[in-house]
Amino acid sequence: MIEKAEIISFFDGLADRWDDGMITNDKIINAILDNAGICANDSVLDVACGTGVLIPYYLKRGVLSITAIDISPKMVEIAKRKFTQKDVSVICGDVETFGFPQKFDHIIVYNAFPHFPDAGRLIERLSKLVSPGGTLTVAHGMSRNAINAHHSGAAKHVSNGLMTAEELANIFKKYMQVTNVISNEEMYQVVGKNV
Repeated sequence: MIEKAEIISFFDGLADRWDDGMITNDKIINAILDNAGICANDSVLDVACGTGVLIPYYLKRGVLSITAIDISPKMVEIAKRKFTQKDVSVICGDVETFGFPQKFDHIIVYNAFPHFPDAGRLIERLSKLVSPGGTLTVAHGMSRNAINAHHSGAAKHVSNGLMTAEELANIFKKYMQVTNVISNEEMYQVVGKNV
């Protein structure tokens, strides 16, 4: 079982150079956000936001509000420095226990899912924070095999490995209607809708 204290320590240690190694693919990220249904005037919860890689993409879409949360204080510190817009709130906390005062139109876990100790518990928790008609998305901007290979090195003690998209969809089905299941050489995504 992954220890949350180890996750915090691991990502705090990487925070200062995180953005230097960041590779983004606009086409894939926009496909992920399209599949999640993220549009202007929506509220978004960005789970395990890191230094805020997706925040510029949400802003470009004209979302109403962005709440970004990460368990790593150093990642949050950097994200807060980068994004000072009034419609962006960056929180240091554990998404599984944080007391959010509202629900969200869309919740996204991007490039972070294997770092959560209990997949079922996370999806159950997040599904309760989605507004009626809203979506929950777990996505990666690369293939499942690439993610698992990436996490087999220094990150193996803070990663459960990425389950198949079908396995994740089966967890989603307990709480939501599954609308997208994608696992190919470019990306991985499961989307559920709160009906």
